[in-house]
Amino acid sequence: MSTHASLRGLAARAPALAAWLDAHAETLDTDATLCGEVLPQLATAGLLRIGVPAELNGAGGTIGDAIDSVADVAEHSFAAAFVLWGQRTFIEYLLQSPNQGLRERLLPTLLSGELAGATGLSNAMKFLSAIEPLQIRATQAPGEHESVGKPAWRVTGALPWITNLRKQGFVAAAAADHEAGGPPSIFAIAHDAPGVTRSDDLDLIGLRGTNTAALRMTDTLLTDDERITDNAPAWLVRVRPAFLGLQCGMSLGLARRSLAGTNDAGPSARAAVADEVTVLSEQLDTLKARLKTGVAQGEFVETPARLFELRIALANVVHGAATLEVQTGGGHGYLRGLSGVARRQREAAFVPIVTPSLVQLKNQLAAQRAQQLKTGTAS
Repeated sequence: MSTHASLRGLAARAPALAAWLDAHAETLDTDATLCGEVLPQLATAGLLRIGVPAELNGAGGTIGDAIDSVADVAEHSFAAAFVLWGQRTFIEYLLQSPNQGLRERLLPTLLSGELAGATGLSNAMKFLSAIEPLQIRATQAPGEHESVGKPAWRVTGALPWITNLRKQGFVAAAAADHEAGGPPSIFAIAHDAPGVTRSDDLDLIGLRGTNTAALRMTDTLLTDDERITDNAPAWLVRVRPAFLGLQCGMSLGLARRSLAGTNDAGPSARAAVADEVTVLSEQLDTLKARLKTGVAQGEFVETPARLFELRIALANVVHGAATLEVQTGGGHGYLRGLSGVARRQREAAFVPIVTPSLVQLKNQLAAQRAQQLKTGTAS
């Protein structure tokens, strides 16, 4: 079965990373002991450079290759894949930013894993879909404008949940409404900027090694040098396929691993679920192909609903795969420390709620269908 073969992917390409993740997957999920080591491990294996142009000191390849790398890591540790998603997504923001100076300044340390990149745009993605208002406000700072010789703003607000806020140093992307009007901007906010405060790690039931915390800005001075884009809505539409596509990589890897886990059961248990495993494996292969093709061809920029549907379908496959692994594992999977079954159940439970959550996506699709019906009736 293809799922079993896929487990050799990371082990063949980055054996040291695969071994480290396998040895520490439980710890990465249950406590923060190793949270500072995840990013350097991913960087040493070269994963942060995948899909980044060679002329920018990347490894070349496509965003589809980056999605595959997230999936490969998720087979071994969902927490590490979550960190990789955050880092690689922030890198993608810089690749798609018109701010060349910001890209040149931050990209080298992001690719080396010295600096952590936090997406911070969950609020912005929900704003784009009219789910919630932006939670950060930018006020023009004319005095500072004169002193630094470029447009400047004082930024205030908070984001309650951001992953990859690595204590050793991070930069977070955040969208801000302008008090003076006009389109919202997206800024890159450094950990050591005045007025920036990181909370203690959030008290999560899993994924505790991901440096997930809240971030607050209080009169933080930012200039054009820190601005990723001056038109957040238009830019977010273009970058959303990569944001969600890389996120879907986590589901691909977790589902593959759970399906492969059914092979660890005895012959009678495997036989009992064989048909269901085959169906889910085929669905997974189809969804992966559709995802990578849609992202590569730009299809999801114009038709985001298709990407939303893919994300929902993948979450359903993850749930089904995790359930089958529990069924075949039996009581063995319920004993602490003997398998990763319980951990993958916690990981699977996170898939529906990571932003945008399945409920938010379903509401978006329902609203679009209602609008289409209304338009069709009116015409």
